[in-house]
Amino acid sequence: MDLPVDDSEDSWPLLSLASSFFIVFGGVLPYIPQYQEIKRTSNPDGFSTLVCLVLLVANILRIFFWFGKFFEFPLLLQSILMIVTMLVLLSLCCSLQNVNRVSTKQHHFTDFELDYFWKWSRFEDYVQFCFSLTISGALLTYLFLDIPAYVEGIGLVALLTEATLGIPQLLQNFKNRSTRGMSVKMVLLWTAGDCFKTGYFVLKATPAQFWMCGTLQICIDLAIILQVFLYAQKPHSKFG
Repeated sequence: MDLPVDDSEDSWPLLSLASSFFIVFGGVLPYIPQYQEIKRTSNPDGFSTLVCLVLLVANILRIFFWFGKFFEFPLLLQSILMIVTMLVLLSLCCSLQNVNRVSTKQHHFTDFELDYFWKWSRFEDYVQFCFSLTISGALLTYLFLDIPAYVEGIGLVALLTEATLGIPQLLQNFKNRSTRGMSVKMVLLWTAGDCFKTGYFVLKATPAQFWMCGTLQICIDLAIILQVFLYAQKPHSKFG
């Protein structure tokens, strides 16, 4: 007599593989509709490029954290892919800002003007910033890799930084009194992705910093969704 086959053991590795695949590539998905929206309108003003700053800093630091405390490998791949995605999005925004810019005055990263931080004139300046941060982080990590407090600290800073991802967009919408130019699909995908990855962190017993920051991200996402409904009732805005 044949014994019943337990499919749960076979399905679990497949489910784990699927979730890992989503973790790696799912983080990029929200920025596809935002990229398309900016491309369609030829106007990046509704999107806060500080979102790119937050994600670039968070993911560069997360990579250094991985060298000190190995966590899920898909999260490392996600960080690398996210850095590439943010640079592509920044490249588009910079090219359109240069086309629409009225003033001919140029501002560069090497000018070290605090008033124009992250408002530089060329895409190359943003790349220089990322390169400088990477070199500085690599040097510090090499020197202090054996110090647990440093490793835990850089992991916490990376995750707290990523947790503030939605705040620049929240403030940009408040400043504009509109969510026009911001892709609502991006925010909805943020919310779905943050809910998924927070659950993933809990199930995978990832360090507590991950799921705590994921919970904070969900709260910010919901606040931006609330803005969409609030500003939809106000026809007069900066964008007309």
